[in-house]
Amino acid sequence: MIKALHRHFAVCLAASLLILNAALPRAGNATPPALENLFSGSFDLVDHTGKARSDRDFRGRYLLIYFGYTYCPTICPTNLQQMALALQTLGKKAENVQPLFITIDPARDTPAEIKAYMANFGDRFIGLTGTEKQIRAAAKAYRVHRRKVIPDKTAPEDYLVDHSSLTLLIGPDGKFRTLFPHDTSGAVMAQRMARYLD
Repeated sequence: MIKALHRHFAVCLAASLLILNAALPRAGNATPPALENLFSGSFDLVDHTGKARSDRDFRGRYLLIYFGYTYCPTICPTNLQQMALALQTLGKKAENVQPLFITIDPARDTPAEIKAYMANFGDRFIGLTGTEKQIRAAAKAYRVHRRKVIPDKTAPEDYLVDHSSLTLLIGPDGKFRTLFPHDTSGAVMAQRMARYLD
C-alpha cells in the first residue's frame, strides 16, 4: 500500500513538473532528463486487426498514446476526440505521428471490440489489447494506474475501471517527450506538439 502511494505521488509530481515546464519559456524542446524514462517502456500487444505489435514496430515515429477502455462512459471518448482534433489541426506536421489506444480492460476489449470503437475517431488510430499480464506490464511501464470499480454488486460484469487519464507523446527514439492532462483541448495539444515536431 505504501509503495503504491509513493508511486502515485511520484507520477503526480512528475505530471505537475511537466505541466509547469510546458508553461515556462525555455530554449529548445528538451525534456528534463529525469523524466525521459518515467513514462515510457516496452510493450508486446495485439492490434485491432489481430496483428502482433510491439513498441519496436514504431521506432522512427512519434507516438501519441492514451490508455483507456471501450466501455468508458465519457472520459476516454473525450480524450480520443481531442487527440484526433489535434492531429487534424497539425495537418502535414502530424504525418509522422501514430496515435495509439491501449486498453486497460483486456477481459472485455477484444480486437473486434476495439476495431469498432476506433472507427469513431478516424482511420489513423491503432487500438491495442493483449492478455492481462501483457496489459499489466504495459500499464506499469507507462505509469498508468487502473482499478476495477463495481457500482452494482448484483451486476459485477457491468464494472467500470478507474484509471489515469493522460495522453503521452513519445519520441521516435522511444523516449518520453511530454504529456497532456485530461482536460487539454485539441487546439492546445496541437500547439504544444508542434514544438516537438518542428
